Amino acid sequence: VSRMSSPCHTSAVLLVFMALAVGVGAEQPKERSCDVIGDESSESQMERALLKKLEPLSEMRFNVTVEKGKTENYIYHFRVCREVNSTLHDFGGLVQTDRQNGRTTVIGRINETQVFNGSDWIMLIYKGGDSYGRHCSGEKRRAVIMISCKRGVTASSFSIISEEREKEQDCFYLFEMDSNVACPAEDSHLSVGSILLITFASLIAVYIIGGFLYQRLVVGAKGMEQFPHFAFWQDLGNLVADGCDFVCRSKPRNAPAAYRGVGDDQLGEESEERDDHLLPM
Repeated sequence: VSRMSSPCHTSAVLLVFMALAVGVGAEQPKERSCDVIGDESSESQMERALLKKLEPLSEMRFNVTVEKGKTENYIYHFRVCREVNSTLHDFGGLVQTDRQNGRTTVIGRINETQVFNGSDWIMLIYKGGDSYGRHCSGEKRRAVIMISCKRGVTASSFSIISEEREKEQDCFYLFEMDSNVACPAEDSHLSVGSILLITFASLIAVYIIGGFLYQRLVVGAKGMEQFPHFAFWQDLGNLVADGCDFVCRSKPRNAPAAYRGVGDDQLGEESEERDDHLLPM
């Protein structure tokens, strides 16, 4: 019996190890994300784009504590398009915890999300929270989170602004926070002409410096001949000068000059006239 029990024991151990390996290798369940109110087909491209912009914040957790005397002492837990406590499977995206008795209240759920934006802000709304008791006609709670643009900051300054619960309906909790995900894309301050000018200047600099080094180090040129294609540019300059001379002159090229300088011919004639009085009479 002992001889047969050994193989059975070995097989049982192998089965246990295989089960553990399968358990470890199994993928963790994916966290739920925001579901915009309405059918999936009714979601606009703008809403999908905004939810995509908010994804960098989905791995972060935000908390704020509020104390009002001895009667109200709460902690608000918030996640962007994720459940605060995924083990409860309650879709709670913003949850209130009473620090005195530990009771939790879901303010808003991610499966009833609304999202829209302005030029430098994004408004995220979680609806479908736990029902009010004596307030707001017993309707379900709602969380409104205003995300304002702040460049250079992934997320900061999460705080509660107010709780509007003195109305008959449409009550809400208002929160705010700062994040760079709400900022508009920065436009380039350079015009197309400026970009072309910078590119052209860069090419010229590369041409001159590279040509100079080649002429000096490889060809062994000295002086002005170190300038790349010196003969070509010299001829080009002469042609340009001739063209300007031809175009810019206002008189024909063969017209006599208005001013006659003192030449040898004038000096000779004048000397002959001066010597006439020396001849004998």
